[in-house]
Amino acid sequence: MQSLKVIPIALVACFLLAACEKTAPPAPNDADLLDGPIEGLTTDQQKRFLNGDIAFNDEVFSAATGLGPVFVATSCGTCHAGDGKGHPFTSLTRFGQRDETGNQFLHLGGPQLQHRALPGFSPEQLPTGATSSTLLPPANTGLGLLEIIPDAALLALADPDDADGDGISGRPNWVNLPNYLNPRPDAISQDGKYIGRFGKKAAVYDLLQQTVNAYNQDIGITSTFEPFDTYSGEPIDPEVSSQTIHDVVFYLRTLKAPIPREVDREAVSAGKMLFEQIGCAKCHVPVLTTGSSPIAPLAFREFYPYSDLLLHDMGPELDDGYTEGSAKTSEWRTPPLWGLGLSKNSQGGQYFLLHDGRAHSIEAAILLHGGEGSQSREAYGQLTPAEKNQLITFLESL
Repeated sequence: MQSLKVIPIALVACFLLAACEKTAPPAPNDADLLDGPIEGLTTDQQKRFLNGDIAFNDEVFSAATGLGPVFVATSCGTCHAGDGKGHPFTSLTRFGQRDETGNQFLHLGGPQLQHRALPGFSPEQLPTGATSSTLLPPANTGLGLLEIIPDAALLALADPDDADGDGISGRPNWVNLPNYLNPRPDAISQDGKYIGRFGKKAAVYDLLQQTVNAYNQDIGITSTFEPFDTYSGEPIDPEVSSQTIHDVVFYLRTLKAPIPREVDREAVSAGKMLFEQIGCAKCHVPVLTTGSSPIAPLAFREFYPYSDLLLHDMGPELDDGYTEGSAKTSEWRTPPLWGLGLSKNSQGGQYFLLHDGRAHSIEAAILLHGGEGSQSREAYGQLTPAEKNQLITFLESL
């Protein structure tokens, strides 16, 4: 009798498992996700990627672990959900620099406004007379590829005096390096400065600087690289280990590049042709190639970011009166377009595009292109409605 009871129970269990398999939602396509490691990592590298992933996405700081006392966010992942673009709720405010002579408000809390504070402390306020800009956090994916494009390749794309007369005059942002950074072996310098490639104004040299700055300026966490408290300006003991910093840097370097989707659709192919015909590819360069890297899957690889990482004058429409490094207030680094169609996934289901999220559609972002982008904007305006849809379809496939 006992064995007869066991058989139906086993059958029911099998039935339930089969039913769960049929009703469970399918796993998302890899192309529909921005997070995940680049292919080809060794076992040890995969473990290090996981360590960085945990530090970036799971570690939430509190007063007991060094948060603040003034800060913007409590973790790295707060501003980069799914490693995607930020939302206006997670935007940053930078202030204090109106021209290439440098930030004049460092003694008053610049360059970043820490608008939140622990109990008993006051959040920062914008100083009187300081120019400021609202900046949305960028997506994180493919950064390791962008980091090791040879300087010579970027300079080959630059045309600061518009020698070819096409109206496009991209140039690098030459920046000073913090004392903890060493330039790459193939780095090219100008008057002791080096080419920045990260940040809205390309004012950040590499991912170590980006990570150190984010811990210190966004979360109020000191490290051996940046040991100064954001509130008092005084040196204090490191609140995050150098190993954690390096793990997060490795994680950012080895996040995969966005994977294009629906590449065989006729509308996507037609939109890609229009993208080149109206001149968008002059700044949003489709194909770049990396240089050498100790991480083999990153080295000497052709990839498709749709950016030249150079500064371009975007005219009065996007001039917000604030700048960084040697950039002018109307100059912005060409943002990579890869992953554009997935932006809404981390932005609450709608687009917030351009540096401050003011554009709520791809077309709105195009129409705000002034300065060096004016010709492409005008050419876009001459397209038929069907052609505009094809162009947008292509951009959303990236």
